[in-house]
Amino acid sequence: MAITLASLQQNTRKPPRILIYGGEGTGKTTFALCEHAPDGPARKDAVAILTEDGLGDIEAAHFPLCRTYEAVEEAMGALYNEVHDFKTLVIDSLDWLEPLIWDYTCRANNWESIEQPGYGRGYIQCDYTWRRFFEGINALRDDKGMTVIMIAHQQIVTIADPELPEYQSTEIKLHKRAAAIAKEYTDVILHARIKTFVASDTTKAKASKNDAGRQLATTTGQRIVATQPKPGATAKNRYHLPPELPLDWSAFQAAMQTNLKSTTQQPE
Repeated sequence: MAITLASLQQNTRKPPRILIYGGEGTGKTTFALCEHAPDGPARKDAVAILTEDGLGDIEAAHFPLCRTYEAVEEAMGALYNEVHDFKTLVIDSLDWLEPLIWDYTCRANNWESIEQPGYGRGYIQCDYTWRRFFEGINALRDDKGMTVIMIAHQQIVTIADPELPEYQSTEIKLHKRAAAIAKEYTDVILHARIKTFVASDTTKAKASKNDAGRQLATTTGQRIVATQPKPGATAKNRYHLPPELPLDWSAFQAAMQTNLKSTTQQPE
């Protein structure tokens, strides 16, 4: 079929594909499934595919715990092929999904471990399954109109930048190849953390000749998400979101609605 001007299509806004990652206990699952943090009820239009038992006390709709990659695909297939009213899919979590993909790849190739092929070839082979997983995510977004929220934990890695000294950064807890694919397939990457700052210890009772004026980390206890990248942590968004937002679904949704209004408003 020849490509002509009659082949032109109009792009339309689709639900976002969101990846939220952070440390233990920051509230990632609450953000993904509940309307308000920290103890709001689960949203009725949200459903979870679990690769780890991380719901705690959240009374949310979810499939049985997936112990194989095939089970994850079956759950996604049910959402694609069956009639339902769910508008949000939560994957909890990507870093617990990763060993299921390793196991699936090893069984398909008769390997005893993902390291068996040597030279990183096992992880390269996993790329096909990761992309198949994310294409399934795309199908649920494009054909079923579902927002997809993927949860992951964090890890600290050393960045070797040829133009800068080595420094440490907070990254998604996945093999670097899997993390690169995840970043490619997502519209928003949120880094969840408890807001922390450094202050000088000026308490005379504790101060001595050796520790007077020492720097201490302290926190307000406020939970936030970063939406834009910086040297200390990976993040991104394809919308005009503020650099930081409260770790609360309603606040995130309000920011997205503000973006929608600003991008559709016609100039006078």
